[in-house]
Amino acid sequence: MDRGGCQMSGGGGGGGGDGGSDSSGMITLEDLESFSEDQLPDSGNGSLEEGETMEEDEGSDRLLHYWQDVARGHQVEVSNEMAEPIQQLTSNNNGRSNREHIPFTLLSQKEKCGELLYDKRHYEKGHWACIKMREDTYEQSICYGFMKIMRYICKQNSLGDYLGMSLPVLTVVRTNENHSAISQEVTVAYYLPTEHQAQPPQPQDSEIVIEVWPAAIVYTRSFTGPTNELTIINQINGMAELLESPGVCVNDSFIVAGYTNPAHSQRHNEIWFLERR
Repeated sequence: MDRGGCQMSGGGGGGGGDGGSDSSGMITLEDLESFSEDQLPDSGNGSLEEGETMEEDEGSDRLLHYWQDVARGHQVEVSNEMAEPIQQLTSNNNGRSNREHIPFTLLSQKEKCGELLYDKRHYEKGHWACIKMREDTYEQSICYGFMKIMRYICKQNSLGDYLGMSLPVLTVVRTNENHSAISQEVTVAYYLPTEHQAQPPQPQDSEIVIEVWPAAIVYTRSFTGPTNELTIINQINGMAELLESPGVCVNDSFIVAGYTNPAHSQRHNEIWFLERR
């Protein structure tokens, strides 16, 4: 399988083991979602000053090298062919760099002692670009899947154009009956920005499928920090305890929504429970 330019480095290392193992040796979706030139190290220290510019080729090379350095820390190698998609995803793109948030209607909120426990939201029917991945670990599946989606966003589509980024990027995970383990197969999903909803550009990669997701009611709770098998299981079980009627939700399939760049010390994520239709 062509893994979209994302390959595990080293000789079979990178950790295996159970869902509770340390995932610091793997790259996650958030580690590849959104770096910008503003976050690049300047001569190894600090960052570029606001407003500082660089030649396009130099900027592309520096972005690629930055991503490669970050990825190596997770025992993943980002190939040179990812330079153009990385540049497109992290640059201004002729004023189209703003990230569109998926629209929803807030139906209600559950609070306790002034603390927001979860939202109940309604999401409309929409087109999503989806890819199913099944690798040795959850983290590998996320990496390989998002690299492919990223290339679709950045010109490997029937328009041959940058499509624009939307947030959150979703990962559909499946669990066993008692919510103690996650399946190795995940679905990475990207919401087509509003301008492409009516006529979604078709992917060049046959593994990416454009799907119409029906309208859905979602119970969602925010959490911060990295997403790995252990934290996801903990979030699923924690959310199930908070819901007044967990039986109204799908019990074996959940969604992890990622919003925030890993450069932030506190990443913004959500766990989503889908109400049964």
